[in-house]
Amino acid sequence: MPNGIIIIDKPPDWTSMDVCAKLRGILKERRVGHAGTLDPMATGVLPVFVGSATKAVSFAETGDKEYVAGLRLGLVTNTQDTTGEVLERRPVAAGRAELEAVLSQFTGPIQQIPPMFSAIKRDGRKLYELARQGREVERTPRPVAIHALEVLERTGEGDWLLRVRCSKGTYIRTLCHDIGQALGCGGCMSSLRRTMAAGFTLDEAVTLARIQERGEALLRPVDSLFSDRPAYQLATLRQEHLCRNGNPVPAPSLAPGEYRVYGKDGAFLCLSRWESGRLVSIRNFFGG
Repeated sequence: MPNGIIIIDKPPDWTSMDVCAKLRGILKERRVGHAGTLDPMATGVLPVFVGSATKAVSFAETGDKEYVAGLRLGLVTNTQDTTGEVLERRPVAAGRAELEAVLSQFTGPIQQIPPMFSAIKRDGRKLYELARQGREVERTPRPVAIHALEVLERTGEGDWLLRVRCSKGTYIRTLCHDIGQALGCGGCMSSLRRTMAAGFTLDEAVTLARIQERGEALLRPVDSLFSDRPAYQLATLRQEHLCRNGNPVPAPSLAPGEYRVYGKDGAFLCLSRWESGRLVSIRNFFGG
């Protein structure tokens, strides 16, 4: 059975679930899940987990992400991107200096009001369902963090490319909208390409066509997701027996932190945390 991670370069006009459905057909495996939804207009890094690797999806969803986003000034839409209904068109007087001057307002910990066209639920219904009915409801601002925000280049009259490194839950559409509001001319997102997610970059991403050609040969091992944690190989069969039965493994000489734990044969067994001289499993990856 295929097990592992594939880093997809998601094409435009596909939903993240469309990608998973395609991979189920190619790999003949029903257990396929993605980490970090990309809207249909967005492209770029989409980590997809196959088989027993789906146990690791929750670990991939929490990390920082990086994007190259198109900002179109002078245009306000109901979706906060160029796919939506145009609400306003305004003249644009801001140049690069004015744009860079307002970016500091959106760097660091900030509050974002989620867009109406989002999957957040209100009273059991998704906001985008209400938005399609022409309804707008009050939304509570959410804390997010923008770690890096810079202008890359001007691509047209009122059009700019921005690089954004941010926390989970950041709406880049809303960031573009809010930047436009700060400049007084309005704005929206015209394009979005994710360049990093879960520690994986575009250099590691492959196209769906490539997967169609090579199939599961492109799967990378699940422990690649945890490459930033140190590895620890169990020295005895008794230690491995303890680990495989869900018991803490004595490891008095280790420093506090999380570890990739491997069996005597080198097989990746689990992600563990060192606590009081023992390795305690956070998530097991052995078995089917």
